[in-house]
Amino acid sequence: MTSQPDHHPNPGGGHDWAHDGVLIIGGGLAGLSAALAAAPRKVLLLTPAPLGEACSSAWAQGGMAAALTEGDAPELHARDTLMAGAGLCDPAAVEVLTREGPDAVRQLAGLGAPFDRDPTGGFVQGLEAAHSRARIAKVGGDGAGRAILTAVTQAVLASDHIEVRVGLRARALLQDAAGRVRGVLAESPEGETWRITAAATLLSTGGLGGLYAVTTTPRELKGEGMGLAALAGAMIADPEFVQFHPTALDVGRDPAPLATEALRGEGAILRNLDGTAFMAGYHPDAELAPRDVVARAIQAEILAGRGAVLDARQAIGQAFPHEFPAVFAACMAAGIDPRLQTIPVAPACHYHMGGIATDLEGHTSLPGLLAAGECAATGVHGANRLASNSLLEAAVFGTRAGQALREALDPATPFLAIEAWPDLPDAALDGLRKAMSHFAGVVRDGEGLAALLDLVDQLCAEHGEGPVLVAARLVAACALERRESRGGHSRTDWPDLAAPVRTFVTLASLDALKVAAE
Repeated sequence: MTSQPDHHPNPGGGHDWAHDGVLIIGGGLAGLSAALAAAPRKVLLLTPAPLGEACSSAWAQGGMAAALTEGDAPELHARDTLMAGAGLCDPAAVEVLTREGPDAVRQLAGLGAPFDRDPTGGFVQGLEAAHSRARIAKVGGDGAGRAILTAVTQAVLASDHIEVRVGLRARALLQDAAGRVRGVLAESPEGETWRITAAATLLSTGGLGGLYAVTTTPRELKGEGMGLAALAGAMIADPEFVQFHPTALDVGRDPAPLATEALRGEGAILRNLDGTAFMAGYHPDAELAPRDVVARAIQAEILAGRGAVLDARQAIGQAFPHEFPAVFAACMAAGIDPRLQTIPVAPACHYHMGGIATDLEGHTSLPGLLAAGECAATGVHGANRLASNSLLEAAVFGTRAGQALREALDPATPFLAIEAWPDLPDAALDGLRKAMSHFAGVVRDGEGLAALLDLVDQLCAEHGEGPVLVAARLVAACALERRESRGGHSRTDWPDLAAPVRTFVTLASLDALKVAAE
């Protein structure tokens, strides 16, 4: 249900609201799954936009990867996940994801998510890159995210233990003298501030695609959850690992429409502008190579002046409107009929493997603070997320975090005064987005990353250091420090693999690293 709080004006300005339950920031699949799983604990869920809007979960096309057929098994799914993660996955987290994945899909179906079914009632499952089995449970070909989120949203709005407050954006975390997170300082579109306390706070604020000039995610997602947690002192894991989807539609739109990987799973071919199929020259699995390989291959063809297009004319052809309606609509809106024409594509920022470091129940390094979904780093994805593991992670680990919220104890300690962290003006953000794509994109080098950090320093001096610039700094600084190429992190000046070591960093240790380098 939606609600308006009984608020009490504070003499210092703004409003204080002591919620007698737990607090969830974010309305994507992870946050909503957590809210449902926290029952019967009272939940206050804050989201800056209406549920289902400005949310990557709703934009996901491919589906949910899970071992749902007799020819598959969680162990096989785990093996593929570990292989794609290029040595940096946490095996315990991968085991949880793949073991609990089938039940997560079934539970979502029980809530009304209309997964595609075969004549016997089983789940129709598609093949995507780096999977050894067809295990992607889909909805309407390419509409999984929206359909799943709609079903979960309806369940949340019908739950008496959940209150949803739309229009409040988190601007800082409230902490007590011991550093425990006590809630959030939130702000309305009109500039009204709210200091909201609760027994525990869960961040499920999504990724950071909006930090890049070309992204397939909502522009509003700029890594602010990770930035807020870092500013409060939380441990951050693997922020340098950003996944670039190989096949965003290269039609000049921001965000860029996505041509789901499932198209290649169904046989679509990547060609350059002279019609040559080029992927076999980059990887033995050709179109079904891991995403990072395909993204770099397309980038190389574009930089070489040969261009890149996705040819689905034979593989999909006349079936496009009903098999992949979202991609078909995006193509037609751009003046491309994919039944008859090839689709121009280019890599775009798509997913952040790193984020706020958590355990298997969503707890972070800060007491009172949990995280789930793309803003969290469970260790599931390693250096390169396996296709269609993201919605699954949101459901599995969002549910686990919600179960942990049930047990949260409220110390009722007073919070310390804090102001909202500064925002980055639009013009400065536009410059940062271009620099992130240019210097911390598909291919990177030390000189470019150093230049990006200089820009971040300049913007901090001009506008103050807020969560957006902190998120950018974490990506750039850790990418500069990782002197190797692994998964989604590719360095032209360090092309080889080094030891498989994950990154764990706080903002304080990052500052110490910078001082040491100087």
